[in-house]
Amino acid sequence: MTRDEPPSTILPTAEPPPEAPRGFMARFRNYFLTGLIVAGPVAITLYLTWWFVNWVDNLVRPFVPASYRPETYLPFGLPGSGLVVAVIALTLLGFLAHNLIGRTLVDLGEKLLGRMPVVRAIYRGLKQVFETLFSGSGSSFRKVGLVEFPSPGMWSIVLISQVPNADIAASLPGEEEHISVFLPCAPNPTTGFFFYVPKSKIIEIEMSTEDAATLIMSAGVVQPGSDSQKKVAALAGMANAARVANASPLAPTPAKVD
Repeated sequence: MTRDEPPSTILPTAEPPPEAPRGFMARFRNYFLTGLIVAGPVAITLYLTWWFVNWVDNLVRPFVPASYRPETYLPFGLPGSGLVVAVIALTLLGFLAHNLIGRTLVDLGEKLLGRMPVVRAIYRGLKQVFETLFSGSGSSFRKVGLVEFPSPGMWSIVLISQVPNADIAASLPGEEEHISVFLPCAPNPTTGFFFYVPKSKIIEIEMSTEDAATLIMSAGVVQPGSDSQKKVAALAGMANAARVANASPLAPTPAKVD
């Protein structure tokens, strides 16, 4: 700047528009999401538990005589009474099935169902599924892996089951050993694809089946090992930062005019 030029003048900047409505909505949204994260899983868990208890009660109540029902002696129904009866009945049935007489009756019932064309296939399939899932020594769906599916370069999470039987293994092409896997679909992991894949095409990962189901149901939003309390704290911190940012005044920026 030369001597003939007038000195530069610093003009005050115009005050920013009021941010109160925007800041209030941002805080409201963050607080609402924080409350939703905290209360949502608890509410859904309680609702599903209550639905299951009522479903078992309604299923068992017709088989219980009226004189043994709690509502006969109480002015209100007692939720969970049918569930207790079901647990006791199943435990007693398992105890009887381990005895000689119980095993004989079970064998007779299986032979009777085995002579029915349609019922036979349904019963055998369901029996194998229940024996595999609820067996203490079963190894199905206890390992999680990655399979290149649905196209090369794309990997999907699968639950590793068991090796195929001799007949199916002999029909599969190649000499490499295959294994059966189940590929759950998001967001409903109870549906998916079942197929056989060579063992070399599976990458086993250190992940529990519960974490895999959570990852699939959330479509990747909830990653394994993430702490829900940390997420709530992070969201609350973000809301606090937004509140501080909206409450602090903006410093005026000098504008230079030639």
